[in-house]
Amino acid sequence: SDKGIKVGSIYSFRLDPKAIEGLTFAGFDILSVTNNHIFDYGRPAMEDTFSRLKEAGINYVGGGFSEEEARSPVIKEINGTKIAFLSYTNLGSKNWAAKENRSGIAWLTEENVKEDVKKASNKADLVIVSFHFGDEYQTQSNSEQKYFARLAVDYGADLVVGHHPHVIQEIEQYKEKYIAYSLGNFIFDQGFSEETMKGLLLK
Repeated sequence: SDKGIKVGSIYSFRLDPKAIEGLTFAGFDILSVTNNHIFDYGRPAMEDTFSRLKEAGINYVGGGFSEEEARSPVIKEINGTKIAFLSYTNLGSKNWAAKENRSGIAWLTEENVKEDVKKASNKADLVIVSFHFGDEYQTQSNSEQKYFARLAVDYGADLVVGHHPHVIQEIEQYKEKYIAYSLGNFIFDQGFSEETMKGLLLK
């Protein structure tokens, strides 16, 4: 977005809208917008981001102009298989949570995960849940990550994908499903350590 006013810390991020061309060229179909930086330039920049992605034909998940949109799965049908995507975080302010008539993000709570994952599993063949969680620069997941990731699987998730720590964390097989606790960095200019310059792609 190019809208909004910086309201966060010195680590406040806002990317030129032209970056969407790169996302389109690289083949991204869907993005999670649920993270601790989505409000760095306030609600105007967040809403502008949603609108620009929509215009570019890229689906976003975990955020929206209402709670219903933020918590509803995006479902893609690929070769006859329906895949549902959900996304949550609890990093930031609870005031960022989307409400009935207020834009925001899908807030990570036990109730939201249980309800949304169960609904999604009734609509799709596979459910992928994305969590922005964990401790920065820690190479092992913490107890909260394990709790929410396994809870998602318990209620119907087939794959859990984590991000936020900026470094790779372990991949776990739980009830024959997979949990990748942190993929590390994909494209991010944290050149200060070997760990922050590595990332995972899941196939």
